[in-house]
Amino acid sequence: KVTDNPADELVAALNANRTAHKSSALTDNPGLACIALQYIKAYQGDCKAVGEAKKPADSEFAETFAPDCGVEASTLSPITGRLLGCQSKYVKPSEAFSMLMKNEKSLEILYNKNHTEVGAGVTGSDGGGPYFWCVLFSNGKHNSSFVAQGGVAKISRPGCFSGANDECSGANDLSRLHQMWLYTITAFVAAGYAFGI
Repeated sequence: KVTDNPADELVAALNANRTAHKSSALTDNPGLACIALQYIKAYQGDCKAVGEAKKPADSEFAETFAPDCGVEASTLSPITGRLLGCQSKYVKPSEAFSMLMKNEKSLEILYNKNHTEVGAGVTGSDGGGPYFWCVLFSNGKHNSSFVAQGGVAKISRPGCFSGANDECSGANDLSRLHQMWLYTITAFVAAGYAFGI
């Protein structure tokens, strides 16, 4: 199981919270999750637009999001809830969960008994901030809603989505860049000691 995917970790936090609240765990649908990532991209990096009336039109799901994900439009199911948040800096999935649960309405969406499936997407803009987190819920039937052609949703960058069985590339590029510099410096220091430089 891939652990280096914050979208997967966010879904795990959502499901843990639902089951602790005596609600059923939801199936992580990668097709729906890919659509959550496309939903984020429709905001074009405009963090201020989150929470306003501005949101992608419902027609975009069938016309744009599904084709971009390789999801068969005939398998789209109704979206029964959506949570969207944006931060200037990258936060851990547990903090993103808290950010998304900002009010009573968010909790109502999370605990809604009509949901059967969930999908999460996370991305930064061009590998940096702002960072968007999106969760879409649906009442579709397992294995027959948001079905990707060939069984695998198209991977699109930057960002990642839950259930994709891959590591996230784009959401935490900054922390990886920091780690890469650390490894490089450590390697030079080690080489210096080894060769007596």
